[in-house]
Amino acid sequence: MLLYKSLTSGLKSVDRFVTSETEMNTSQLATLLQKSAVEHLTTSRQLEARQFASVVTVVTTDFEALYAYKHGDYQRCLQLSTQNVHQLLYAHLLRSVPIILEFVELLDDDIVSLIALAVIVNPKCRKLTNNTDISQLTLSLYLMTQCQLKLRHLLTSLAETLDYIKVAQRKHPVKRRLDQLTLKLAERKILMYSTMTMNN
Repeated sequence: MLLYKSLTSGLKSVDRFVTSETEMNTSQLATLLQKSAVEHLTTSRQLEARQFASVVTVVTTDFEALYAYKHGDYQRCLQLSTQNVHQLLYAHLLRSVPIILEFVELLDDDIVSLIALAVIVNPKCRKLTNNTDISQLTLSLYLMTQCQLKLRHLLTSLAETLDYIKVAQRKHPVKRRLDQLTLKLAERKILMYSTMTMNN
């Protein structure tokens, strides 16, 4: 709920930058809205990390990594996601990222399609439960995988990521369906890329 409030307050704060509709085109406005929202969400994460540090491991750069990925800065996204994975992989409790309509704009087509399929197969996923969020670890591993593939990393690097994914799969219970599906998607992408690379 805190993240949602931060997002909406971030969107409202953008109003002061726009003096008339003709001064800014839609693309620039969308980018400004996203950037403002991510800044507010990151601030919210920093507050969570300070308040709940003794209870749960919270990384503060998950939305920043997502924003970097969305805008094609794969090196920055990989750096942030890798740091997050190392911090979260063996953490006892994990914080989640809600998959709500407001965040879809930051997600890539594969994740959006995966969520849509999950909702079609199981309409209960529309409710805000464990079915409509993913852990920070899952998001970080997915982004890490995608960036490594886009930057054409060596198979040894991808093999290490595959090991991390297997640890994360064991860490998330079966009822965390969206986590399990997202991790399976990341695993599948690595295996397909590895097969293609070895065949060439």
